[in-house]
Amino acid sequence: MKIKRFLTILAIVPSLAFAALDTAKIESATGLKGTLNEAEGVFKVTAPRNDVKINVDGWQMPPFMGLTSWAGFLPGKKAEAMVMGDLVLFQDEVNPVMSAALDAGLSVTALHNHFFYDDPKVYFMHIGGEGAAEKLGAAVKAALDKAKEIRAANPVPGKMFGAGFAPAANGITAAPLEAALGGKATAKDGMAKFVFGRVSKMPCGCEVGKEMGVNTWAAFAGADDNAIVDGDFCVLETELQTVLKTLRAEGINIVAIHHHMTMEEPRYLFLHYWGKGKALDLAKAVKSALATQSK
Repeated sequence: MKIKRFLTILAIVPSLAFAALDTAKIESATGLKGTLNEAEGVFKVTAPRNDVKINVDGWQMPPFMGLTSWAGFLPGKKAEAMVMGDLVLFQDEVNPVMSAALDAGLSVTALHNHFFYDDPKVYFMHIGGEGAAEKLGAAVKAALDKAKEIRAANPVPGKMFGAGFAPAANGITAAPLEAALGGKATAKDGMAKFVFGRVSKMPCGCEVGKEMGVNTWAAFAGADDNAIVDGDFCVLETELQTVLKTLRAEGINIVAIHHHMTMEEPRYLFLHYWGKGKALDLAKAVKSALATQSK
C-alpha cells in the first residue's frame, strides 16, 4: 500500500513542479511586458511592428490588425516551460533572425506570408521550444533584437540579398556539380537542375513520388564563379531543424517553410531556399543538408 502511494506521488510531482510560470522572469528575459490568460495558463508577450509603416492593399495597417510579433509561454510537462510564437519580419530580417533563433535553441516551424499587396513585404516566422522559461525568454529576445539591429542600421527594408545578380548569360558547368551532389543534372540554356525524389502515400492509397512533387530539387544559373541556386527541400518533420541549421550555416537563405499536401504518410514539409556564390560551393552546401536526411 505504501509503495503504491509513493508511486502515485512520483507520478504527480512533475506536473506540480511546473504548475506555474515566473512571469516576472519572462518579462525580464524578453524585455517585454506580458499578460496572463488564467483560463489557459498562458503568459504572452507582444511586440508591435510600429517601427516601419506597412501598407496592405493600399491601406496603412495598424499593428493591431495582425502586425504584432508575439510569444506565448505555457508550463511544460517535460521541462519548465514551452514557448510558441510568431515573429513579424521584413525580407532582409528573416534569415538573420532565423539564425539567431536557431542558435539560441528555438525551433523554426513555418515561414510564410499573411497578406497580398503588402509594402514593404512582410513575412511571418513561427517559432517554438521547450526548456527553462528564462532561457526561452532570452532566445525570443535574441531573435527580436536581431531584427532591431538590422532596422537600426538600415531603416528602410532591403530589396535583395546583398549585391544584385544579373549575368549576361548562363554558363553553368554541370559535371563538377554532378560529382558534388551525386546525381545527374538536367541542363537547359546554360542552367543545371537536380531532382531527388522521396515517397509518400496519400489517404486514397496512391503512392506519390518524385514526379508528383515529393522531391528535393536544386537549380543553378549564372556562371561557375558567380551563380545562384534556388530550390525546395522535402523534409520529414524530424529533419526540418537540422536541415535549416545546415543550410543557414552554409549561408543559404530560407524563403518559405510550409506543407504541400495534407494527410500524407509519412508527413513531409517543404522549405524553399535561395543562395548566391560559386556554383560548386553552393552545390556542396546543398549536399551537406541532403546528407543529414534519412533516405
